[in-house]
Amino acid sequence: MNLRSSLQTLTTLTAMGALCALAACSAGPDASAPTAENLAAPLDAYLAERGDICLAMFDWPIDLTEAEAGSGARHAVQFPVMEKLGLVRSTIVAAPKSAENPDGAVKRFELTDEGRKFYKPHSHATRDAEHANDFCVAHLQREKIVDVKLAGTDASHPMAVVSYTYRIEPAPWMQDPDAQRVFPMVARIMNGANGLLQLRQGFTRGDKGWVPHLGPV
Repeated sequence: MNLRSSLQTLTTLTAMGALCALAACSAGPDASAPTAENLAAPLDAYLAERGDICLAMFDWPIDLTEAEAGSGARHAVQFPVMEKLGLVRSTIVAAPKSAENPDGAVKRFELTDEGRKFYKPHSHATRDAEHANDFCVAHLQREKIVDVKLAGTDASHPMAVVSYTYRIEPAPWMQDPDAQRVFPMVARIMNGANGLLQLRQGFTRGDKGWVPHLGPV
């Protein structure tokens, strides 16, 4: 390139720069737009705080009545496996006689020292109470955001639904076949890691950025 060509090129670039400044070319992408790039950090922050998979076993010890044991209730199926794995221990304790408990005794399950390793702070509100802790069996992290879809009709606070693949760190004992049998949903999420299954998380655009929904989407 000769000197004349270089000067012409420099003049052209300078003019383009001036036009770009006038047209706000340097403004960059909209940080509030519902894109995978903008929602990655809010999703990661949400999973860091709320990415535990827990079993709604909030308050221990938990009693199992004769009626529950005979009906195949979920605790009646799960607790014997958890006891075999050393997570809980059981004792028979006296209780008032009732239709559900004609012999006047219940089987009381409490966490062992090993089981307490998985009893974590995990706030959750039910119809009856607020619960601070839960028994948690795995933790999720984002692998990749696959899709972002807009939902809702409130233009001032748009909602975005993020579909993403994930990595999972399960409790070691969740590799046990009996544990996977009595906790089939956890097993399904485990088997769907590394791109085989997608999860979804909803966000609403607020004054301070994208805010996650705690309920289903």
